[in-house]
Amino acid sequence: MIITRTPLRISIGGGGTDLPSYYEKFGGFVISAAINKYVYITVNQAFRPGYILKYSQIETAEAYDDIGHDILREALRRMSIMSGTEIVSIADVPAGTGMGSSGSFTVGLMNALYAYRRQHVSTEELARQANDLEMNVLGEPCGKQDHYVAAYGGIVCQDYLDDGTVVVKPLSISDSGIRTLREHLMLFFTGYSRTASDLLQVQKSKSDSGDAAMLENLHFVKDLGKRIKSCLESDNLTGFADLMHEHWEHKKMRDVNMSNDRINSVYEIARRSGALAGKLVGAGGGGFLLFFTEDRARLRNAMAESGLQEMDFSFDYDGSIVQLRN
Repeated sequence: MIITRTPLRISIGGGGTDLPSYYEKFGGFVISAAINKYVYITVNQAFRPGYILKYSQIETAEAYDDIGHDILREALRRMSIMSGTEIVSIADVPAGTGMGSSGSFTVGLMNALYAYRRQHVSTEELARQANDLEMNVLGEPCGKQDHYVAAYGGIVCQDYLDDGTVVVKPLSISDSGIRTLREHLMLFFTGYSRTASDLLQVQKSKSDSGDAAMLENLHFVKDLGKRIKSCLESDNLTGFADLMHEHWEHKKMRDVNMSNDRINSVYEIARRSGALAGKLVGAGGGGFLLFFTEDRARLRNAMAESGLQEMDFSFDYDGSIVQLRN
């Protein structure tokens, strides 16, 4: 049996510039942080013909083309996994909540299949293969940050070059800076889940068509990401909070479905209750709100009164790992 553990993520700055519709023309930059919430994949010999696949549904299939789950089907095909295989997936956080679960699922699955075939795969190749499967084979309007931060772990800066190359470097932040940052960040579930591809498809279409407003927004967000990097690396957390709020205000301008009245109302309540800044993690539309606060207890109480559930977290520095191989 093979078991992999792959972290989910929060996006800290520059989100949206990791799509090829943008970075192939202008280059992109994102800061992401892997967190200690995970997708687990198990792969085992089934001792019967076909494929047994268990995720939010249960599938049995005799051949690749019979598999309904797109990522499972194409990953099994790519890795030439033979009939007689069982795969089970479970996650700490449901899909559609802005934590990069699809990317983490694909990275964890590919890592498990490489281990199942007793083949070594580098971190870079794992991220590249997982992203290629979703972006190019399946044609999803996804970016690259989810796959790379899931594979590498940590708090990482990702530069996206116009030729598709990704340069990954850890954020140069002190240990005390990391602890302080973690102490000031809180996550709350809005109760809404959504399909990120709908919002990303709008961004892709507008970027491809040269929509001036969309491109200007992404230029601004990329520059904001680099300013966030400077603030965090100089332990200027007040400056980071100011930029985080500015980021959210510009992110909402990309699409009318990025937020809604309920989320906007909760955001304002949070700002009156100790949060200096916040934003929806992921593509938007729902999922988790990430806040920066200097009064955790006050914000926690206000969000509980608003019906939002807190999810405590810390950072993950392992990336996708094989936890069990026997």
